[in-house]
Amino acid sequence: MVEIKTNGEIDAMREAGRVVARALAAARSLAAPGVRLSELDDAAHTVIRESGATPAFLGYRPHFAPTPFPGVICASVNHVIVHGIPGKQRLREGDLLGIDCGAHLDGWTGDSAITITVGSAPGSPTDTAVIAAAEDALRAATKAMVPGGRLGDIGHAVQRTAAAGGYEMLEDFGGHGIGRRMHEDPNVPNRGRPGRGMTLRHGLVLAIEPMFIAGGDGRQYTASDGWSLCAAPGARAVHVEHTVAVTDDGPRVLTLP
Repeated sequence: MVEIKTNGEIDAMREAGRVVARALAAARSLAAPGVRLSELDDAAHTVIRESGATPAFLGYRPHFAPTPFPGVICASVNHVIVHGIPGKQRLREGDLLGIDCGAHLDGWTGDSAITITVGSAPGSPTDTAVIAAAEDALRAATKAMVPGGRLGDIGHAVQRTAAAGGYEMLEDFGGHGIGRRMHEDPNVPNRGRPGRGMTLRHGLVLAIEPMFIAGGDGRQYTASDGWSLCAAPGARAVHVEHTVAVTDDGPRVLTLP
């Protein structure tokens, strides 16, 4: 069942979103060659704990997972699209790093993701372009979140941007409703037909998350850890996400700093 939030509940979700934004900023600030993914995880955990919040990912176990998730963030490197485990792997110059984070605060949830290139040098043209395309898709999908719009408008915005850049997308995964739980109805596919699907209304809150893949041979698989969703080695994968509310005054992004 789709849950519609009141204005006060949206305000409470905004506070959870601020915690997530700060946790992502802390992890991002540490991301450098030689740093372990676990160090980024520790930094995000510290921010969440000191904010009086709790991690949404730590211990989470959806139906497809063989074990509970062991981290506070998902840290996905290079061809890992999403759900990378933040373990002892050290970052290298030029790595493409996706960081996804969620937090619960006062019973409400925020969820957001960024992708960056690691190191002092600019990213490769391929990496720069696919990050920009995913961010463009997120903005376009957010813009579609207005009362009277349709769920298919959101997916179509993402799909159109991916097709324009020649990018593949992660199959069978997309955005989702969010509120007191991290994953609520409805599912929000990254594909859609404009003017189709559920009508959007004030108080609907969704996590919108484009996942784009550049290069590779089209293969996608789950790594041996049971969590990391990967493209073929050599591909470059990007994941970006915001929690967004539909309001009568226009889309309200809840996970901005």
